[in-house]
Amino acid sequence: MKKLSLLIAFFALVLGATAALAHHGWSSYDADKTLTIEAALKEVAYRNPHAHVTIDYEGREWHVVLAPINRMKARGLPEADLTSGKTVTIVGYPRKDGTAEIRAERIIVDGRTIELR
Repeated sequence: MKKLSLLIAFFALVLGATAALAHHGWSSYDADKTLTIEAALKEVAYRNPHAHVTIDYEGREWHVVLAPINRMKARGLPEADLTSGKTVTIVGYPRKDGTAEIRAERIIVDGRTIELR
């Protein structure tokens, strides 16, 4: 029985560490460079761990990291409000390495401002 408990504890530790490594941190985004972009949504992925949208900005396709869906729902942004073709305003930080990706701090949809962080 003791061996089984140790084995379960070991796997819980390994799986927990793997999940922690898989989640990204925010240090790769430039918090000193705020972007405010009004653009139409090309693609929407309303799923965990974070919802994502794709937009065109400055001749490139940009990936925008939003908040977890439970937070967005709690703050008044259900999935039905984010549809391909809808124009929104995104305020956030670009990646430091030049990758076309933004960490969104807030999004303005249908005249409503939703704080994501």
